[in-house]
Amino acid sequence: MTTNEKVARRKLSLLELAKELNNVSKACKLIGYSRQQFYEIRRNYQTYGAEGLLDKLPGCKGAHPNRVAPEIEQAILDYSLTRPTHGPLRVAQELALQGINVSAGGVRGVWQRHDLLSKHDRLLRLEKTHRE
Repeated sequence: MTTNEKVARRKLSLLELAKELNNVSKACKLIGYSRQQFYEIRRNYQTYGAEGLLDKLPGCKGAHPNRVAPEIEQAILDYSLTRPTHGPLRVAQELALQGINVSAGGVRGVWQRHDLLSKHDRLLRLEKTHRE
C-alpha cells in the first residue's frame, strides 16, 4: 500500500468516525485533522468518491501551456549545435531573422530541458554528434 493510499484510508476513517460519533469536532481531534480539513475532505468525497480522497499535486498536467512548440524547439537545438558559442539572446535574434519568434528565456528553457545551459555543454554535445 502506497503512502497516498494510506492517507486516503485515514481520510475515509475520519469520515466514518464523524458519522459514528455524530460529532465532527471530536472526530477531528481524535484523528488529528482540523474541521476545515474535514469539510474539504467530505466535499471531495461527495463530489469525486474514493478518488477525491487521494492527494493531488498542484500544477498543470502535462507540458506547460506556454511551452514553445516542438518545431521551434528543434530549430533552437539545431541552431545551438551549429553555433554552440552563441548565447540565448543571440540565438533568439538569429532565429527571428529566419522568421522564428522566440524569446531569450524560451531559448534558455529549451537548453535547460536538454541539459545544454552552458557553452561547455553545447560544445560537448556538438563533439558527441560529430563522433557518431
